[in-house]
Amino acid sequence: MKKRRRVVITGMGVVSCFGMDVDKFYQDLLSGKSGIRPITAFPCEHYPVRFAGSVRDFEVGDYMDKKQAKRVDPFIRYIMVAGKKAMEDARITAETMHKLDKSRCGVLVGSGIGGMTTFFDKSQLLVRKGFRHLSPFFVPYIIPNMGGAMLAIDNGFTGLNYSISAACATANYCIIAAARHIEREDADLVICGGAEAPINAVGIGGFFGMKALSERHDACEKASRPWDKSRDGFVLGEGAGLLVLEELGHAQKREAPILGEYLGGATSCDAYHLTRPREEGVEVVKCIEAALRDGNVGKEEVNYINAHATSTVVGDLCELMGYRQAFGGHSKYIKINATKSMIGHCLGAAAGIEAIASVKAMNTSMLHPTINVEDPEEELQYFDPVLGEAQYHEVNVALSFSLGFGGHNSAVLFAPYEE
Repeated sequence: MKKRRRVVITGMGVVSCFGMDVDKFYQDLLSGKSGIRPITAFPCEHYPVRFAGSVRDFEVGDYMDKKQAKRVDPFIRYIMVAGKKAMEDARITAETMHKLDKSRCGVLVGSGIGGMTTFFDKSQLLVRKGFRHLSPFFVPYIIPNMGGAMLAIDNGFTGLNYSISAACATANYCIIAAARHIEREDADLVICGGAEAPINAVGIGGFFGMKALSERHDACEKASRPWDKSRDGFVLGEGAGLLVLEELGHAQKREAPILGEYLGGATSCDAYHLTRPREEGVEVVKCIEAALRDGNVGKEEVNYINAHATSTVVGDLCELMGYRQAFGGHSKYIKINATKSMIGHCLGAAAGIEAIASVKAMNTSMLHPTINVEDPEEELQYFDPVLGEAQYHEVNVALSFSLGFGGHNSAVLFAPYEE
């Protein structure tokens, strides 16, 4: 049997409520800082939910044509900036671009919803003035694949290019698919991850209509509280998290920085309910076991989980029960934390941003805390949770897990690179 090609992470780019610098983003997480603030993107004084993990002071800089940037949906801007920052991190610059075989370079970036702001704004225009006032850019700027397509156009990458939409598990699905393309020699380098820009009238209104959002207005920075018994829903976030995945030999040849290694991943479906996961977590178990098999990783090797942990009543518990069933008695040796406690739930971008947090945890041997856990669920006692303050921890194998509406489960495994 032909030996599977090794896949490494050589670059990362983020757009978040903590800014666009990966190191600053992770330092803010380590500090236990909350990025949840009152919404200023649109008038919402009469909305029942008025806070979110919004991207603030965002500028495209030199990463995108200014005129074009004004036209496109915010989720596209986030992809362009995070993607090009990830390329810079991977030492892919204008001076080194000619060394790449662009037919072997691809982009696989997803979004749970796509151009929600553009769709909402232009739909209102349609109602007020009629269809003849719709821009020819309307359709291109709402479809979820367009951010990745524009990133490829700007860089001349003629390899694989498509988008996956799997709700809040989107970015993990994209990472897994990108890695498999590299493993089976379809590509040598793929920019992958997810982006979302849902903080607008229809985004807040729609998720409120599902009774999914926290309404803790008295202290919005404490509203996202995974695993706490008083949790009352998630806090909406936004941004992008993109990785450069690369075949090991290709990365070594061009002397790229190797930030970590992708070991394996898996997906599954609950086939149960539109929005609720299976309470007993049975498909979470199957997904994790499949990822361990894919990566040829023993469950005792995993010593850190970056959890999905959105702060919903049912979801948080089913996830923990699934982890405990998958890892058994080893669970008590696994450190676990929840990035969403500080940045909110970034939907299709969440798993990409959390993958970056997982890699930074490996690189720094520091795990960020989960904040706002004042009265923890009993199920948490079976793990070694990181609560309140950052902790030193040498990561052996990290599991980053995500779920999505529709019953989508996804697990990815990362480890420090070893020759």
